[in-house]
Amino acid sequence: MQEFHEHTLKDGSIIRHSHTHSHTQTKQVKTRLRNIIGHLEGVCNMVEEGRDCSEILVQLSAINSSVRKLKSVILKDHVEHCIVDAVQNGDEETIKKLKDAMDKMME
Repeated sequence: MQEFHEHTLKDGSIIRHSHTHSHTQTKQVKTRLRNIIGHLEGVCNMVEEGRDCSEILVQLSAINSSVRKLKSVILKDHVEHCIVDAVQNGDEETIKKLKDAMDKMME
């Protein structure tokens, strides 16, 4: 069952929508997440095996790069779908959430 919520716009009008989104990149995002999880498990095994710290750091760097790429895919998909919809409907709360998320990404 889909849950809906409402936003009251500056002009007093109300828009009602759900946060169940359909994105074009969902399959790619899930694939990338599974790959990252597998890579993390591999690093965990390396730590348990007492592998060289330099090797572990190289693998962590590769994971970091994968996460950055994943964030980019999600951000682009969000802008193409959610933000376009938010701008068209005057949904400033969704735009504010994107700004807050981008601030966190830059930290």
